[in-house]
Amino acid sequence: MTAMPTRKPVRLAELTAAQLRVQLDEALRIYVTAMRYPPGTARYRSSMWLEHMVRAGWLCMAAFDADTLVGIGYGYRGAPGQWWHDEVHRGLVLIDPAAAQRELADYFEITELHVHPNAQGRGIGHALLTELLSRVDAPRALLSTPEGPTRAWRLYRRLGFTDLLRHFRFTGDSREFAVLGRTLPL
Repeated sequence: MTAMPTRKPVRLAELTAAQLRVQLDEALRIYVTAMRYPPGTARYRSSMWLEHMVRAGWLCMAAFDADTLVGIGYGYRGAPGQWWHDEVHRGLVLIDPAAAQRELADYFEITELHVHPNAQGRGIGHALLTELLSRVDAPRALLSTPEGPTRAWRLYRRLGFTDLLRHFRFTGDSREFAVLGRTLPL
């Protein structure tokens, strides 16, 4: 009987903004593929990702299989005046103004977390997210994810994220999203 070759585990690395700029095209390809967005989406998202890199508390983790980028996750401290913060505030304040103030007072926004579909199912998303959050200096983490039974959805639930908003529509996106949060540390 021949032994099956063992697959080397992916390598995680914290990336500086300069390092992500070098990998930006590949990171955006992973994002577009994982989210099933049209290919042209990367063009306009590139400038947003570059803007995010200069925000307070920005942290980024990458997953590499050999030398190939297979996963990316980043976030920063959320604050009023940022698009995501203001969109979530708009949704929360309609349900519970006190919750809007409490949940958005001091948090880390998990802005992007994506694993290339060919590399999914190997624990890469879990590793990226737990490593990213282990470096965060905030009492809470918040994120949004498309509604539906996805691997991402199951990952967030396993890690203790709970509902803040369900079936929420962000301006400019026709899909429904859930906004989830949890206290830190994990």
